[in-house]
Amino acid sequence: MTLASVRSTFSALFPAIPASASLRRLASFTPLALTVCLVAAATFGARAQDLAERAHDTPSSAAVAADGRWADRLLADLARIDAAGKARIGVYVRDLNTGQAISYKADQRWYLASMVKVPVAMAVLRGIERGDYTLDTEVTLRASDYVDGAGATNRQPVGKPIAIRVLLEQMIIYSDNTASDMLIDLVGIGEVNALVTSLVPDGFRRITSLGAIRRTLYGNLAPAADQLAGQDLLLLHRERSDAARLRLLSSLVDMPESRFRLPSLDAAYDAYYATGLNSGRLDAYGELLSLLVGGKALSPASTRYLLKLMERVATGTQRIKAGLPPGVRFAHKTGTQRRRTCDAGLVRPAEAGHPRRVLVVACTRDEPSLERSEFALMQVGAAICRSGLLTQGMPDETLCHAAPALRIDRQPVSPRR
Repeated sequence: MTLASVRSTFSALFPAIPASASLRRLASFTPLALTVCLVAAATFGARAQDLAERAHDTPSSAAVAADGRWADRLLADLARIDAAGKARIGVYVRDLNTGQAISYKADQRWYLASMVKVPVAMAVLRGIERGDYTLDTEVTLRASDYVDGAGATNRQPVGKPIAIRVLLEQMIIYSDNTASDMLIDLVGIGEVNALVTSLVPDGFRRITSLGAIRRTLYGNLAPAADQLAGQDLLLLHRERSDAARLRLLSSLVDMPESRFRLPSLDAAYDAYYATGLNSGRLDAYGELLSLLVGGKALSPASTRYLLKLMERVATGTQRIKAGLPPGVRFAHKTGTQRRRTCDAGLVRPAEAGHPRRVLVVACTRDEPSLERSEFALMQVGAAICRSGLLTQGMPDETLCHAAPALRIDRQPVSPRR
């Protein structure tokens, strides 16, 4: 407390005494009066400091106005990314703090791939909330559960008991298809679709098991493929070329390739995508995530558990997160299939006290190269950062330059330092 603050405070409390004489006559007052004066000065000083700190922490009106323009900047950037190569993109972004959102082709239908595993996990956790089972309940691996793809579950022997907790971790963190189908069999695919419909009545097409995806795909070539065993799917996946895979399929279904319904695996995938299975609008998926994050889909404990799992996702490291500012938390789920890639989740700045929460849902299609598709999603993350949405309204911050710069051929280039 300074001499000036004592003088000012004392004069305010005892206006009958001229300010110039306040200090000279201070000693003549009782100790009680002196104490009152000193305490008041300290209180007023602390209050002034608090107000100053709040003013410093509160964004200026210019910053708030600039913050509202992130949507226009982002849409313009997304259009440039979309035009730069083969990968067509769809993006939905929502600022959960304000409700403001942008949609870039997000109202179209996009193949969601393994992003459907989030509603599978939600259905499982609802079963736990009802008391049907616990995270430690074990599920037995059956021969029909095997599906090709990432994760360690398809390397386990038939009859192996695996805890639901482990299956959830494998499904979300590593996008394990076999673990997914074991959980789908536990809750029933009807329960998964009912959950989605109850939360987001419009915007999703029917979700199926991962094994059903493979059998429907190969069934576009040979009808008998709907009888393929789980181990058959693993064998087909191990073949390194489409030609070798078609030869093996011919052997497994006992049908010559010349009698296949379609001429190639690419054509079979196109026919599968045309069914609309496991697809949806990106804005609808964003609404599903919003309900999850907002605690309207699961209990608080289940919500925290699932979001923590999603923060540990190990797949898609070169997608959206690679374009975001360093240190952000991204609770997300990826999806990958031929000429289709996706990434979606909740972005939260890592620093304590930063209130911004942003949902992002993005998918690509038509680009055969996985690397280039992932690069397009990385650029989506970088565009979100450059828009100012994550940087308190300040666009093109230096911290947003970690992602490689966009080039027309979409080949990654060295990040700016």
